[in-house]
Amino acid sequence: MNFPLKLEFKKVALAPQISVYDADGNLLFYVKQKLMKLKADITVFADKEQTQPLYTINADRVIDFSARYHFRDRNGTELGSIKRQGARSIWKARYDISDAGGMEILRIQEENPWVKVVDAFFGEIPVLGMLSGYVFNPAFLVERSDDSLIFKVTKKPALFESSFVIEKHAELSDAEETTAVLGILMMTLLERARG
Repeated sequence: MNFPLKLEFKKVALAPQISVYDADGNLLFYVKQKLMKLKADITVFADKEQTQPLYTINADRVIDFSARYHFRDRNGTELGSIKRQGARSIWKARYDISDAGGMEILRIQEENPWVKVVDAFFGEIPVLGMLSGYVFNPAFLVERSDDSLIFKVTKKPALFESSFVIEKHAELSDAEETTAVLGILMMTLLERARG
């Protein structure tokens, strides 16, 4: 993949939609999450017309506070998974990404949890609250277990669309890179739902 990647969310859409572009502006992935699903069942497409499925992301349970989300390719082959660390993530969001064998390979955590606290208060101020998405922007660090930084995911200032940029800081195998990007996609969907 040609980094940095850009994730764009449509804010005014009923169902969450994400377009992922590479550094040259080429569409890599398109996700349109289905509404009213009790259990996450997401298909990642190569095109906005949703004719070329690439991957699926499925939750292992209905209640998703500590659900594990499995990534599979179009043939159903397990690629890996991501799991939110339930109670540990209340203050500072943390997710663990595992490979196809279930071994943890990466973790994602908020760089500064105070950003979401200040954003929540700022969002409640009449009129000014509309600008909170432009002023306060969280960042997430994707690291190995030895704390070496692999990716940094940063929300960019925007009023009508949300966008995140994934910057690469270290090399990974192609399989790990795909699993990490699918994990980041799922994490942004979950964190967006949290606010």
